Amino acid sequence: MQIDLLQEARRQAEICNACRYCEGYCSVFPALHEERMFTDGNLTQLANLCHNCRGCYYACQYTAPHEFDLNLPKALAEVRQDSWETFAWPGPLAHWFQKSGVLIAVATIVGFALLFLAFRALGSSGGEGFYAVLSHSAMVTIFLPAFLFPLFSIGISLRRYWRATDGKSVKMSDIFDAFVSAARMKNLAGGHGDGCNFEDEDRFSQARRLAHQAVMYGFLLCFASTSVGTLMHYLLDMPAPYPLWSLPKLLGIPGGILMVLGTVKLAYLKLNADKDLGAPSAWGGEMAFILLLFLVALSGLLLYGLGNTAAMPTMLAIHLGSVLSFFPLTPYTKMAHGFYRLAALVRDAQRKSKA
Repeated sequence: MQIDLLQEARRQAEICNACRYCEGYCSVFPALHEERMFTDGNLTQLANLCHNCRGCYYACQYTAPHEFDLNLPKALAEVRQDSWETFAWPGPLAHWFQKSGVLIAVATIVGFALLFLAFRALGSSGGEGFYAVLSHSAMVTIFLPAFLFPLFSIGISLRRYWRATDGKSVKMSDIFDAFVSAARMKNLAGGHGDGCNFEDEDRFSQARRLAHQAVMYGFLLCFASTSVGTLMHYLLDMPAPYPLWSLPKLLGIPGGILMVLGTVKLAYLKLNADKDLGAPSAWGGEMAFILLLFLVALSGLLLYGLGNTAAMPTMLAIHLGSVLSFFPLTPYTKMAHGFYRLAALVRDAQRKSKA
């Protein structure tokens, strides 16, 4: 990891530890105030525990023009981003995505979409609905490795993170506490539950928390829809396409709508927030990730709406291209932050149980 980023984060953490004004703001400060000396592992854990709500910055009396020039949200955001790049596997891909995320995402989607259109030009596969464009066996052959790769990659990354932060053996109670905190997104509600002032210094809002929840629960609904469809296909001999009132559609359509609404709101918030309170070098990669999720959800909804029209093959190619781009890029996009954040919450649950 970059030494200068860690040194700056350590300097600011030591000042915060002496001040303690922000003790009740979020989970970062109780964890910070337990330390007397900040190792690289301590700082990496604190950085991944931080949700960048920015409330501590706006409340701080030592921000610029004070000589201490504190900007803890930015310092932790830069350490956090650097940790993702350091622990990522294969490593160089993470740096490339953060540097040129939008270009890589667009190029990958267009490339895969053109590939699927080329399959279409070779002729129908003889199936029904979407499978008339690309057979079920071909979809499985293409997407199964693309789905397994990020799981393997993120598994390696989290193992590196756990070692770097001196992680201990995990109890089920710690995992349960971490999942409850993640499900509620408690730390995005601010220290007193009023929300955070991510985009506006003078206004506390739950908007960022709700947008994150919309994306998270929308993604989980879409994943559940795909999982149910897979079980129906293989166990019940009920292949797609499925009618509107089937379980895959009842899960997938609300999930897609939530993802579209959540990503639009997140993009709006990021466009209106102060870039200097985050990691400026990661801004493009974060926006690329939001764009990618938005396109996955929107193309899926449009594909359902256009399923019986001549536009279906083209929309299917765009949707499959965006989905196929999403999976291999997951370890290097901000999607990975969910796994790191969950690991950080588990480590924090261990700290609390030890205390």
